[in-house]
Amino acid sequence: MYRRLYKIRDIRDLTDKELLSGFKEDADNIYIGELYMRYVHLVFGVCMKYLKNEDESKDAVMQVFEKLLTDLIKHDVENFKSWLYTLTKNHCLMILRNSNQHIIHPADLKIDLSGIMENDSVLHQDISMEKEIQLRQLEEGITSLNSEQRTCVELFYLSDKSYQEIASLTGYDLNQVKSYIQNGKRNLKNYLQNKYEQ
Repeated sequence: MYRRLYKIRDIRDLTDKELLSGFKEDADNIYIGELYMRYVHLVFGVCMKYLKNEDESKDAVMQVFEKLLTDLIKHDVENFKSWLYTLTKNHCLMILRNSNQHIIHPADLKIDLSGIMENDSVLHQDISMEKEIQLRQLEEGITSLNSEQRTCVELFYLSDKSYQEIASLTGYDLNQVKSYIQNGKRNLKNYLQNKYEQ
């Protein structure tokens, strides 16, 4: 259907949603190619913001668009631009985690440490150095969670996604999402308390 459609209409005239539907129906990479042309500058900009290296950012751009070929089959995406931004941001954070070159800053995390800890007395008052240590430990704690909890916690806290959005992105039902976030939060609290006591 969509293959016939873009023979009649220039594929550049299709909306993002029509391109996504066409890709799901026809499994034709021409749709992803058009999305690439529309958003490559956005993806590159996000990669440069986090990776701060042109060559690494160019590689990350290609990795993100390769990832689209599998992720878009699995997920129903309503707002492609917003979803792509989040996907790119999380991909860059994963690269930085794996390279051990980056301590995540509060602006990246958008997460209230005291909210996870639920006990401000656990946090040292010596702000600058302790904050850096806490953020490093929080990052380690997130990577220690099982894959379901880690995915839901990162989407909820790092990407400001709602329960419903997380359910749509991951395929988990709402109760599973809530459970993974609650258990992940509890496990993070225990991890950070154990780190503090060492």
